[in-house]
Amino acid sequence: MNFEFSSRVPKSDSDPVGDILKVAGKPGIISFAGGLPAPELFPIAGVKKAAEEVMDEDGAAALQYGSAKGVGKLIDTVVQRSKRDGVVTDADHVMISTGSQQAIDLTGKMFVDPGDTVIIERPTYLCAVDVFRSYGAHFVGVDMDDDGMRMDQLEQAIIDNPNTKVIYTVPNFQNPTGRTMSVERRKQMVQIAEKYNVMILEDNPYGAIRFTGENIPAVKSFDKTGHVIYMSTFSKILAPGIRVGWIVAGPQLIKKFTFMKQSADVHTDNFVQFVVAKFFAENDVEAHIKKISAMYVKRKDVMINAMKKYFPSDVKFSNPDGGMFLWVEVPGDVNTQAMFDECIKNNVAFVPGEPFYANNAPSGRFRLNFSNTPEDQIEIGIKRLASAIRKFQEVNA
Repeated sequence: MNFEFSSRVPKSDSDPVGDILKVAGKPGIISFAGGLPAPELFPIAGVKKAAEEVMDEDGAAALQYGSAKGVGKLIDTVVQRSKRDGVVTDADHVMISTGSQQAIDLTGKMFVDPGDTVIIERPTYLCAVDVFRSYGAHFVGVDMDDDGMRMDQLEQAIIDNPNTKVIYTVPNFQNPTGRTMSVERRKQMVQIAEKYNVMILEDNPYGAIRFTGENIPAVKSFDKTGHVIYMSTFSKILAPGIRVGWIVAGPQLIKKFTFMKQSADVHTDNFVQFVVAKFFAENDVEAHIKKISAMYVKRKDVMINAMKKYFPSDVKFSNPDGGMFLWVEVPGDVNTQAMFDECIKNNVAFVPGEPFYANNAPSGRFRLNFSNTPEDQIEIGIKRLASAIRKFQEVNA
């Protein structure tokens, strides 16, 4: 049967990233591919206790239909958590989403018509590219350096593309590079958005997982005109299976987001919202986050030291101050998809760089995840990866 799909449905059934992660997840493979938190750190006992107490205290309300905007207790939790990022807000400015992915999707649905420009970091979070592409976005990538997106290129990109609707940024420990945007560039980004009346979608899933240095105020903290939509998630500090995120924006925008969400899924899982709120009320979440950060920085340091030991000297890689990822740049015309196929034969995996670019992906780039691999496996995996890099460099010499 021939289905008459809308233009939003991909014409091809190929899923290269899904295929990579499927292969990378096979037993025996040391996988640096998936962006997975360490499951041994999930607060299972605390979540179980919170769930039982919710059933005893608020069972009927938790199991009933709820507001598309979210459960009041959890909204209050978000208001308090936002302060750590310099975002002083209130309940009128918050909506709970079904994971942060829904926040990206609703933003695309609200602001992007086919042909509208979305400006992204180059490279950027691959699933955001998929979302905006589904709404017909025209992408313009802006290069990054160690201080994040370059503001001179950003402003020129808007001048060259006056139909720009959204600037999408992951300013803290960016996926895939691990880079963090400087305070000065955050201020400049807000000024540029105000000047050209463009919305910023600030995605902050990793900001709480900091290894070193002081917490940097969110881009939203510099926003005085309502041009910044701030979003985050509980996936990285509690567990990704919970599927609860949030949006902070002006009250008028929150009303629109709520209408759009209501038509999408009525509301985020009510029971889970009650459980997360209860968990935060009864646990030292900051101590839990410190525990996560302590494990991840050990794993990151093991990976960095192994890369220094085994990688060819001309290979560059980031050394993030937090988060879950680092970025590798191999000089020369190295096909990282072909290198991935070779690495799978040697039981190690990564994510090739191409999916992180909307177009014109450079060669020789790939992402490594360090959060989900035990320390005793990391050096073994990096040694195998180094052998593949040397082999492909020799082929392209």
